Amino acid sequence: MKFNINRDDLLPVLQTVSGVVDRRQTLPILSNLLFNLETKSLSVTATDMEVELIVNFEVPLEETGELTLPARKLLDICRALPAESILQIEMKNDRVLIKSGKSRFTLATLPAAEYPVIEITENIVVFTIKQKALDKLLSNTQFAMAQQDVRYYLNGLLLEISSDKLRAVATDGHRLALDETDIKTSIDEAIQIIVPRKGITELTRLLQNNSEIEIQVSANHIRIKNADTCFTSKLIDGRFPDYKRVIPELSEKPVFADREELKNSLTRASILSNEKYRGVRIMLSANSLRALAHNPEQEEAEEELEVQYEGDELEIGFNVSYLLDTLSIIKSNKVKLSVLDANSSCLILPEDDSNCQYVVMPMRL
Repeated sequence: MKFNINRDDLLPVLQTVSGVVDRRQTLPILSNLLFNLETKSLSVTATDMEVELIVNFEVPLEETGELTLPARKLLDICRALPAESILQIEMKNDRVLIKSGKSRFTLATLPAAEYPVIEITENIVVFTIKQKALDKLLSNTQFAMAQQDVRYYLNGLLLEISSDKLRAVATDGHRLALDETDIKTSIDEAIQIIVPRKGITELTRLLQNNSEIEIQVSANHIRIKNADTCFTSKLIDGRFPDYKRVIPELSEKPVFADREELKNSLTRASILSNEKYRGVRIMLSANSLRALAHNPEQEEAEEELEVQYEGDELEIGFNVSYLLDTLSIIKSNKVKLSVLDANSSCLILPEDDSNCQYVVMPMRL
């Protein structure tokens, strides 16, 4: 098998699929990419058995066939070669020879027949969505996913699909993020799936324009397809907590604050918070919000901010990192903070987008 390809055509594809390849592979073949040669196109596949990404691109080829190549080494070779280089790739027995100008590289290969492919059972639901709509949904919620939690179902993002809505929910048990967008599907009853962290991370890297993509959901997988890419991720098998019970009612007298001013005040107060617990005491009074932080060295920080608030005086503790993460994600100029009492969670809403809801649990200080 022998074919030529332009380095500038191949490099972006390798950069796209390389994130799927895990450096700590148990199977040697998983550190390789699968190349599938057709007469007018080439497809490159990467997988770690949990996530699979296939990128197709048009390239005139005289031969057809399959081969595998080491992902990292091939990417490094393409990066190091000058722009517009032509790679001559030739397979000989269990070795692949790559020539470009006066450069020569001989790489080991593994049998393409052994390359694992994710098989999908019958789809439960298929629908289309604009890339930007899905990207916004994921960006507004994924930061609240847990990391390596023993409750494995929290190490992913819940997608709830109904006949007219796609809702995304993430929580790590201390905070929660929710957003939704309009879709059209043929299902009568809402279904819930949990996409693992790596699947969400790789998917957000792929969403770059506003073209339509097709989403297929089966019993164990989610597949996202557009003109030249096919992304598949296994789903987490578990029951996501009832997130609706976690979202508190909206207070009759919420706090309205300038998002940037509040974020800056909390950032300054957090400098002297306990490095381990990151606790900050929030004190609310008429049109005023005070943030107090202290640490084991008896150092203290106090910030006062003018806000719109007409409720009772209130004192409540929060992990300041969770508040700052939420304020960094929200894009509106003003935010609405709703706290019912000293023991209740804080509901944070953007002023201009009622679909987004953020909940931060209180902490004892």
